[in-house]
Amino acid sequence: MRRKDREISERNRIREIILSCHCCRLGFCDGGEVYIIPLNFGYEEKDGKRIFYFHGAREGRKIDLIAQTQHAGFELDTGYALIEAGAACQHSARYQSVVGTGRVAIIGEPEEKRAALQTIMLHYTGKNDWDFPDAALGSVCVFKLEVEKLACKEH
Repeated sequence: MRRKDREISERNRIREIILSCHCCRLGFCDGGEVYIIPLNFGYEEKDGKRIFYFHGAREGRKIDLIAQTQHAGFELDTGYALIEAGAACQHSARYQSVVGTGRVAIIGEPEEKRAALQTIMLHYTGKNDWDFPDAALGSVCVFKLEVEKLACKEH
């Protein structure tokens, strides 16, 4: 990271920033093109690993790319505020951001899918006692990204 004065390395602070975000963008390389998709997410730290959970349709471009590459980049940001100045080039911004890469995998086992969906719902509702019937599980694709590299920055 170029601006070490803005780097956040404390694990709990990084977790706080991630949990304050509402959208995680995944980026895939697709035959020389970049494909970026904004997603709802759940997040947990388990056995020393950072894991993001996502859900979506069972088919489509992102599912194809997960199967082909098993890797993705990710980005989250929050707390944006413009810092105005007298000249255009002196304007700046307040923000918090997290970027990184990781391995992406589709979750097939029903109990792991349920747990991942609970994590997503907990993130948005504060509740983790949701019911996910078998029919609902069968109609959705649930996948995870296990973080390999991560950088967090705040200004």
